[in-house]
Formats: sequence, structure tokens, C-alpha cells
Amino acid sequence: MAVAAADSSPPLLAVEDLRVSFRTHDGVVRAVRGVSFDLAKGKTLAIVGESGSGKSVSTQAIVGLVRGAEVSGRATFAGKDLLTMNAEELRRIRGARIGMIFQDSLSSLHPYYRIGWQIVEMIRAHDGSVSRAEGRDRAVDLLRRVGIPHAERRVDDYPHQFSGGMRQRALIAMAMALGPELLIADEPTTALDVTVQAQVLQVMADLQREFGTAIILITHDLGVVAEVADEVVVMYAGTVMERSGRRELFYRFHHPYTEGLLGSLPSEQDVRRRLRPIPGSPPSLIRLPKGCPFHPRCPYAFERCRTDVPPLRPVYGDEAHLSACWLPTDPAGREGARADAGVTAEARGSR
Repeated sequence: MAVAAADSSPPLLAVEDLRVSFRTHDGVVRAVRGVSFDLAKGKTLAIVGESGSGKSVSTQAIVGLVRGAEVSGRATFAGKDLLTMNAEELRRIRGARIGMIFQDSLSSLHPYYRIGWQIVEMIRAHDGSVSRAEGRDRAVDLLRRVGIPHAERRVDDYPHQFSGGMRQRALIAMAMALGPELLIADEPTTALDVTVQAQVLQVMADLQREFGTAIILITHDLGVVAEVADEVVVMYAGTVMERSGRRELFYRFHHPYTEGLLGSLPSEQDVRRRLRPIPGSPPSLIRLPKGCPFHPRCPYAFERCRTDVPPLRPVYGDEAHLSACWLPTDPAGREGARADAGVTAEARGSR
């Protein structure tokens, strides 16, 4: 079930019941299972979860970047379903209307070509009327906008001559070159130190304000989510566990998996508090457990969790806050279930 955008206008992107699977010698890997979300213009949606939860595959499937996969569902972008488009139609949209930033900036940029040349080629691939000289001028301006010092000179550098943070800025410049309506940023700050990470996030925020771009931010860093997201989707084992606004997720979470993720964060209020990792590990996407996929690791699991798959349903009386959990949907009932399980808020590191 997708949640409508806050205003009356249709969302820029609406994903409904997205499913992605891969056939292997060991069996069918169900990488994404019934994922739905939507995103309005100018807003930021963060998709969080452990490695292997289906975050990246979901967005790559939307833009046709999962070779050999079986994909079903709908992904309506500006009124058209991306999943029914042919390769040529998707190629015209990728880069021009949907920009992408990948995690590994060094492998995302070709090592044999200069940074500026790569930006110019991307621009000219979508707009043949732009001359190379005009493209170079635009590349210099883009690098300057994302904070590359001496952009008129650095435009002729190779990727290895840029630091990790500068390469990510160059990727942002390339992704924003044609003013896309949607930017998909897949772990854009993972390999960066906290200072450079903050700078990269600020660049993305500045460009979003300037162009009104919607952003999907894929990350496992809840600190980044707290800083930039408007809405959050929490994924586990290929499906959505919880979906809500940023503040609701941090202060009124419902799903035990979200609780576990938050409990594993350092506490600003109590720096002496031990980090509490979620016990166990994610399940195999070939042989998923019956019932709720999180129940083998859940401190509150009861019999129904082991047999029936919980649907996404509104919690706490908020139609925009969804959780796929059998715990009671009212705050008092949920706290009662915690007490019955013998798990205190302090023991789980809740906020």
C-alpha cells in the first residue's frame, strides 16, 4: 500500500508492489518483495536497512539497471510507468530526468578520461545541440557549484587526482548537470569521513533547494537520515518493515526492527551506554522463514509472528505511519507487549 503525498498533487514517483527476483543454481533469490512508496517533488525519502535488505536493488530495478532479474509491479514517474518502458526510453530518462549517484565514486568514474570530459559527454548524450566548448563551460560551472576549488583547472584532472569527497562532488555535478526531477543517491557518503560527509550532504541539499529535485537517499546511517530525510522507509529481507515521517520514526517508532536499528546507535545523552547490536543475522532470501521475516531476531515474537506474515498497516492512529508488525497499533498496547516480553525500554536502548 503506497501512502499518498502530503498535498493534493500526485507524487512525482509512485512505486507499487515492486518485486524483484533472480534465478540462481541454489534457487530463486527474492530480493525485493512487494515494496511500495511514493515521493513528492522537492522531498527526500531515505531508504534504510542492513546490507542485503533490498535497498539498492529496489531503486536499480526502477530505472532498469538489474540485468537478468524478473521485475513486476508499477513505478510511475511523472505519470508514466518506468517498468513498462523499453531500453531506449529508459536511456533517455536516466541522466536527463533521473540522476544517479553511486557509492563507489572511483569505480563510477572512468579512470582513463578526465572529469570534465565525462561530464561533457553525459550532457551531449542527452542534448546533442550542446557543443563541446559549451559543455566544458557548463562542466566548470557545475564543479564550481558543488564546491570544487579552482574548477576551471580541476576540470581537466583525472579521477585519481581527486580525493574521495571531491569525486563524490563530481558525481553529484554529473548527476545534476541536466537538472533532473529525481536524484537517486546510493550510499553517497559511506566511505567519507564525517566532515566531508557533511559537506557532500550540504551540496545535495543546496542543489535540491535550487532545482526542486526529489531525492531518494539509500543509506544504513541513521545519523544521515536524521539530518536530511523528510520520510523514511525501513527495509528488511526485501520488504518494508516501517514507513513514516522522519520525526515519527525516531521518536514514535513501532516495528522492533526499527527499534533495534535505533538501539545500535551511539547516544548523545549517554556516551557511556553500550551499543546494542541486533542479535543474529538477516535470513537467506532463497529460504525465508515463515511468518514475519524478522521474528527469529525479534525480542517480542509470539506464535502468530512465526506463522503469519504481517501486512503494512497504520499505527498510532496515523494513516501515514505504517508498520508490518503484529504488535498492537496503539502506544499503550505496544508498551504492554514489551512488558509481557520482559524487555524494558532501557534494556533495548529505546529513545
